[in-house]
Amino acid sequence: MPSKAAILNDYLLSVFLGIIEGLTEFLPVSSTAHLRISEAVFGVDLGDSYWKMFSIVIQLGAILCLPIYFWQRIMSFFSTYPNGTRGDKTAITHPLALTAIAFLCTAAPAFVLTKVIGKNLESLKLISIALIVGGVVMFVVDRIFGSRNVPAFDSAVDEVERMTMPQAIWIGLCQVLSAVFPGTSRSMSTIAAGQIAGLSRTAALEFSFLLSIPTMAVATGYDLLKTLHPSKSAEPVAPLHIDAHGWIVLAVGFVVSFVVAWGVVAWFMGWVRKRGFAPFAIYRIVVGAIVLAWSLSK
Repeated sequence: MPSKAAILNDYLLSVFLGIIEGLTEFLPVSSTAHLRISEAVFGVDLGDSYWKMFSIVIQLGAILCLPIYFWQRIMSFFSTYPNGTRGDKTAITHPLALTAIAFLCTAAPAFVLTKVIGKNLESLKLISIALIVGGVVMFVVDRIFGSRNVPAFDSAVDEVERMTMPQAIWIGLCQVLSAVFPGTSRSMSTIAAGQIAGLSRTAALEFSFLLSIPTMAVATGYDLLKTLHPSKSAEPVAPLHIDAHGWIVLAVGFVVSFVVAWGVVAWFMGWVRKRGFAPFAIYRIVVGAIVLAWSLSK
């Protein structure tokens, strides 16, 4: 039976990690990097199966906010399939199909590279370098292509309904980088890829959100399955054996992550339309430099 102080510390840690996950999951700053850094700072045992499951559960909380927040938008896509709102789409060029195609372009390479991904998650140095490099890429891309968010920029793809299959494939392949190099950020790689491919900031962000629903749901579900039924060398987590305290800690982290992520998505959509991604790029570079210096000094 843990002490009252230990219980309180677990609750506070659950709230803190839930906030971190909710704040960073959909911002282009890498939730994986921030959780990994936070866990290292607070001495969380990353080899402990319970805390592995906790990280997955709070990510599920963040994921859940997307289909609820974009419910009407998603329903409109289903109602217009396969012809689209303008009647110019087919079963493979409709936004729903393009989302599925982009997802498959990510899922296949990421599955093959599973072992590489697992090893990279252990390296704070690699994560910090990915933060810095991703920040530089995002800053340069937004400076060059950010003007596409201006209504007068006629050549921009300013809505998801106007996207093409090559653009979707390109964005899906670029998303693989975030899986192989933790710290790159899934949203950063898809947003920057979208801007390079000709999408406006707003269209790139919306498609990034749409693509994240199947990508994160499948990846998180797969991680949860591996945690509950791991290889013979690892210790499984038996949900029925988790005590009341453990369930409460999971529930607190899940709810906090969901609420914070909801607020972030609502705020981020408005911010990007007016200001772009440069502040997040600078933040990535600063945090990455600090973490790199810290990891090298250990």
